[in-house]
Amino acid sequence: MGSKPDEFVDEPDEWAAMTPQERWQESQKLWAFYLAMGGSLDPEPDSQSPFDFEEMQRAVPPFRRAGLHLLRRH
Repeated sequence: MGSKPDEFVDEPDEWAAMTPQERWQESQKLWAFYLAMGGSLDPEPDSQSPFDFEEMQRAVPPFRRAGLHLLRRH
């Protein structure tokens, strides 16, 4: 089997060819995109865990973003 043409390079091969600094930079871009799309760094509840206490769970707003409340002052 010969080497692959440039247009058919697999992503894992691209990732493996990067330096650790390049991988870190790409990872930061992915996290920024994930958070911009409404992703959250909060862990998902795990009902199987012995540490899953219902009273300690907080409500997650729609689209996992903080709610916005406008206040009117007269």
